[in-house]
Amino acid sequence: MNKNSKILVQFAGVFGLIGAFLGAHMAGSGSYAFRPVHAHILVVGWLTLFSWSVFYKVFQTTTNLLTKIHVWSAIIGSVGLTVGMWLYMVKPFDLPEGVTLAFYIGGGVLLLVSFFVFFLITLFYREDN
Repeated sequence: MNKNSKILVQFAGVFGLIGAFLGAHMAGSGSYAFRPVHAHILVVGWLTLFSWSVFYKVFQTTTNLLTKIHVWSAIIGSVGLTVGMWLYMVKPFDLPEGVTLAFYIGGGVLLLVSFFVFFLITLFYREDN
């Protein structure tokens, strides 16, 4: 298995498990406080990372600086966005709002970078890779 594909599918699996757990928790407790976090964990963490994993498996790209930037900005950005969203919206700890907002926005910006880098990878992909 392609190294990029493997690490992305492993992280997608972690996000899928967390998202399913949050969904079960919300259903069991009757509280929907985690709804936006749950949705982003499943869409950004599970679905997006999994689809990028499939891309790397199907198209067999070579590992280079651009693919490394993409994979790690995707993983760190997904974690940062969803954890930051949880810290900012659910407020489980008494952290200053500026700290939680910076984490939330920083993760989102890094995830946006990963989408842009992925777009570049698809533009420059050649069949002979």
